[in-house]
Amino acid sequence: MSERILIGKSAREWFREVVGETLAHRHLRIQEVTEFYLVDLLASFLDRERLYVEDEEGRVRAQPLAMMLLSALQKHRQERARELRRLGDTALYVSGFFGDSLARSAAGIDYYIAMGERAYSALAGGAERALHEDLFGELAHRFQDFVDLFAEIAELSNLRSNRGLLRLYERFLTTRSARVAEMLRERGVALFAGPGKPPGGMKH
Repeated sequence: MSERILIGKSAREWFREVVGETLAHRHLRIQEVTEFYLVDLLASFLDRERLYVEDEEGRVRAQPLAMMLLSALQKHRQERARELRRLGDTALYVSGFFGDSLARSAAGIDYYIAMGERAYSALAGGAERALHEDLFGELAHRFQDFVDLFAEIAELSNLRSNRGLLRLYERFLTTRSARVAEMLRERGVALFAGPGKPPGGMKH
């Protein structure tokens, strides 16, 4: 995300605005506490170091989700909840913002979604307060909705440049997503049935 987008606004204010607008555009109704959580999650991941860990030799690397889950299950209750939340948040953020890259990786997006759902579901099951149970329960049960929400926010952030528009068009050619097609048409891009179109037309 460019700094230009955030001029005059804090990151949290900008994300509050764009999350609200994108929820309305997608006709998604969610709990207020969940909307606040998503805004805070997005703002916190502006610090890319949240995606990485430092090993014993001081090297910084991405931590596999399976290792995050294993680490969480070995911790006591409070620390376990913190680790599960980190796992769920990371899986959601990466699935939404880097879904295209995951499609080309050994650990595909379905794996990330399954791990995120499991983490949030475990948090909901172990929650001591009804508010947390409702929050993490919604995050678990509607995880795919929130992945799509984050994907659209990522696309909107990139559309500040022609390069971003090209990336969006490439995404349409790969996925034939009706949602991506609609976003392109809104920006004046003419779509046609080019090579590689899968049977059955566009996906929803």
